[in-house]
Amino acid sequence: MPREGSMDEWDGESCFLVPGPVRMNPRVLTAMSTPVMTARGPEYKSVMAELNHLLRLAFNLSPSSQERGRQSWTGEDGYTVIVVSGSGTAATEMSIANRFRKTDKVLVPSNGKFGERIAQITDVFANCIHIKYDWGKAFDLDEIEGHLQSGEYEAVAFCHNETSSGITQDAAALSELCTKYDVGLLVDGITSVGGMPVHPEKWNVEAVAMGAQKCSAGPSGVAAIAVSEKWIEEAQKRKQDGSANPSYYLDIHAALKKGGDDQTPWTPAINLILGWCAALRTLAEEGLQKRWQRCETMAKGVRSLFSSLGFELLADEKQRSNTVTAILYPKGIDDSWRSKLQSEYKTLVIGAQDHLKGKMFRIGSMGETSIEEMIEGCKRMITCFNEMELDLPITKVESHFER
Repeated sequence: MPREGSMDEWDGESCFLVPGPVRMNPRVLTAMSTPVMTARGPEYKSVMAELNHLLRLAFNLSPSSQERGRQSWTGEDGYTVIVVSGSGTAATEMSIANRFRKTDKVLVPSNGKFGERIAQITDVFANCIHIKYDWGKAFDLDEIEGHLQSGEYEAVAFCHNETSSGITQDAAALSELCTKYDVGLLVDGITSVGGMPVHPEKWNVEAVAMGAQKCSAGPSGVAAIAVSEKWIEEAQKRKQDGSANPSYYLDIHAALKKGGDDQTPWTPAINLILGWCAALRTLAEEGLQKRWQRCETMAKGVRSLFSSLGFELLADEKQRSNTVTAILYPKGIDDSWRSKLQSEYKTLVIGAQDHLKGKMFRIGSMGETSIEEMIEGCKRMITCFNEMELDLPITKVESHFER
């Protein structure tokens, strides 16, 4: 059965429905088996130029050349793309650590585990004011505005798409507040960039991070940030006046010196980057907006299906994510269901974290997962629930995924 929007085929057997790391297609795996090359030669510089070009597409930025020596990392919108040999957390840390001084006051609202991680990172490098909402509950924009009205804040930083609780923040509304009060906006887009609408320029975002292994269906361990001219100016200002946070491996200034030559300052994750290029080519072939649409179709279908079966979804209705759905277990069901689903039905979803562990499961709808695979996976989930004596009503699963 062909996988919609992809160059490979779903095997029709295992259903891999987790919110990252996602399944990689054969072209990615083949690319990662390429014989080693030098990190400083023209061959690898050409790889980096193509990667930068493709990353600008994934970040929804203006296009650039994919030829080495042609400033592939920049475009007419003023954003610069920087590749990080590390996870998405490393990219997020780079965007925060280089932008602020320890005395800068930064507001971090959260409603899940990864937003809380943003607060933890920010607290290391700035004066973090953390507003902690219940998991899956929308931010109180009036409360946030009340903070910003004080004129004391340098920026707002937040996790755009919270996979731990299945909620997507209202980035446009947060952008309006930041513009109104002239504060910076930093975004963790690790599970949104490439899978749902993200508009760095329109939202006046200073920095946005993404991870390869999520919506772009690349390998784990490599990431990127897109930074604005304002972000670079502020980082350079702090470096020059001596107020910058100490850094070495994640020093943005070292990356800026090498990026124009299609290089990274330190030894790059060469084979991971080769795999990411292959994954991003698939994204380009499908089309960014079409991928957004496919992820949305799958997420809406999952929400419609399980709501109709009587399940409760964790996230607030108007802000539910299109790349992951968080579903609470009914009474009498726990993670033993997931174990049975995996062992007997070759279908993998993921459980909850922290205080919700054992009370909820999460279905990923990102990367190159096809609608057909999602439908089959949902059928297996229903069968598995029924075998655990949940006695769900009969339903035509396909009808929930019609566009």
